[in-house]
Amino acid sequence: MPGLAAPLIAWYGQAARDLPWRREGFGAWGTLVSEFMLQQTPVARVIPHLEAWLTRWPTPSDLAASSPGDAVTQWANLGYPRRALWLHRAAVEIRDRHDGVVPREVEALLALTGIGDYTARAVAVFAYGDRHPVVDTNTRRVLARAVDGAAQPGPPHRRDLVAMAAELPDDVAEAAVVNAAAMELGAIVCTARSPKCELCPLAGQCAWRAAGYPESEDRRRKQATYEGSDRQARGAVLRVLRDAAPCPVQLVAVLPDWPDAAQRDRAIDSLVTDGLAEAFDGILRLPGHPAS
Repeated sequence: MPGLAAPLIAWYGQAARDLPWRREGFGAWGTLVSEFMLQQTPVARVIPHLEAWLTRWPTPSDLAASSPGDAVTQWANLGYPRRALWLHRAAVEIRDRHDGVVPREVEALLALTGIGDYTARAVAVFAYGDRHPVVDTNTRRVLARAVDGAAQPGPPHRRDLVAMAAELPDDVAEAAVVNAAAMELGAIVCTARSPKCELCPLAGQCAWRAAGYPESEDRRRKQATYEGSDRQARGAVLRVLRDAAPCPVQLVAVLPDWPDAAQRDRAIDSLVTDGLAEAFDGILRLPGHPAS
């Protein structure tokens, strides 16, 4: 068994959080929705939205039968609302190309809107039980420290998949556990800023610890400040549309919590460009919503 696998498996059996998508029978659609929601969003915020989403749309075909605007509205305050549009488009593609069943093959998953290397492999491994390396930001940090002796990982690269594949046992079920355990370790122990090395099951073999915790360049992309940003302005416009769509552009133009008119107009234009809003005859609405 590869060097990291045995301690990760033993640790995960005792330390894994009880999360909805890890429960028996959760299903490929639920796994796919959870992975969309978890991108750049904390677990605690995702869980109630995930439960509400799957109650409303328990299958891809259920979501596909609704409008994109309904998906954006249900997304509420999760942030990065284009994910809701992409998830809706993926649901339509699953309905039309795969008879309403989330595909199992990585290549078929990659062909769906909004799905990249991580999400495709996560669905194939955690929903269908196949053997693939699954690499997210937390996994990359664990590998960087335990294997490479670096404080932070470099930019994402295809070699990350190769590195994780080298740590997977041959046994399919054990490989899935190692994938999940590496992500979990990075999320709750081997964290970016305050790692709890005294609790780490890899402490005895961690190259970073053995080297005395050397600093390394942090090449992660910095998150732009949200307060006062164009992203916040877009969110303010979307709140109006969710509450009152469709509505006259003039209503959005006097948005009470957004005084910067130029930034507000940029937000409206970018929402229309991204397909998150539609404008016609002085009316602004969510995509696919009726004009009145």
